[in-house]
Amino acid sequence: MNTTVDLYPGLNGTLAASNGHNGIDHLRDPEKRASHDGRELSTLTHVDSEELLRELFRRIGEDPDREGLRQSPARIIRSWHELFSGYDRRAEDVLVTQFHAEQYDEMVLLRDVEFYSTCEHHMLPFSGHAHIAYIPNQKIVGLSKLARLLDIFARRLQVQERLTRQVATELARVLNPKGVAVMIEGKHQCMTCRGVRKQEGNMITSCLLGAFRENSCSRTEFFSLVRT
Repeated sequence: MNTTVDLYPGLNGTLAASNGHNGIDHLRDPEKRASHDGRELSTLTHVDSEELLRELFRRIGEDPDREGLRQSPARIIRSWHELFSGYDRRAEDVLVTQFHAEQYDEMVLLRDVEFYSTCEHHMLPFSGHAHIAYIPNQKIVGLSKLARLLDIFARRLQVQERLTRQVATELARVLNPKGVAVMIEGKHQCMTCRGVRKQEGNMITSCLLGAFRENSCSRTEFFSLVRT
């Protein structure tokens, strides 16, 4: 049987396939062969991630064996385990503890939470601040859990538009509040250090769900508090 895969080598060096949620599922059998457009693809299963990075160094004109670069592939792999740790986590993992708050039905806002992510188009960093709000529906979560939810989706290859929507929709799905509002302000190195090289531009994205989309007063209050 033919299996069509995307060529995403995992951190363990094996061939992996996209799971449809900008995440990664590793194939368990490193000897497994896959077919793509009628051609057999097996070479990546026999090359570890460090050797692939050494080849990238060669292709940009560097010597991977010189002193300053000799340990760099291993360092890069270790950094990837942190930078892309969001693939191994779900919203339920951080929103599991919820508290009853029947008497509170006003907005809960966590403002100016810093985040760091990696643009999937050029694999360059983008970072900034997020503002996450919800209107409880009898239940609340600890404040730090909102920041952890942001990290789950920021620690992946991303675009800011999708990051904004994922944080909002997953908070709404797991907590089931009356409304969710997320606004993210980001600065992208793919625009500041290459291409047009504009240093001052910030990208702003937002996602409004439930009461924040349907009620203009809630929407206005959110944007007013964010800008205060």
